[in-house]
Amino acid sequence: MTDTKEASEKLVRDFLGSWQDRCLETICSAFADDAVYHNVPVTPIKGIAGIRAIFQAFLDAFSDAKLDILALATEPGLVLVERVDYFTMYDGRTVELPVTGVFEVKNGKITRFSDYFDLADFERQSGMKL
Repeated sequence: MTDTKEASEKLVRDFLGSWQDRCLETICSAFADDAVYHNVPVTPIKGIAGIRAIFQAFLDAFSDAKLDILALATEPGLVLVERVDYFTMYDGRTVELPVTGVFEVKNGKITRFSDYFDLADFERQSGMKL
């Protein structure tokens, strides 16, 4: 498979959009088995099992999630996304978090996903500790 600019962009847009449907299988289907997910202020998570676990924890904490793309740049196998993530917690609190994500794509799957954001801002708004 060729990871064209268009294919890489579609994969990432579909992944980001899949959070609104809240289906863990769909969300995780974008990732390679040996992928790395790195919320850059904290330790990277290696492998799909760990990624599934953290994504499930997010789904368990948020009743709604919308990842709003502000800007997107792509090259074959590389997608950069500036976005604002909006979460509604089950207790009614809301989170509005500016984020920049870097996605590496190989063979039609995300192999590395790094998110850059203000950790203290996220933890203050969400009440979660990453």
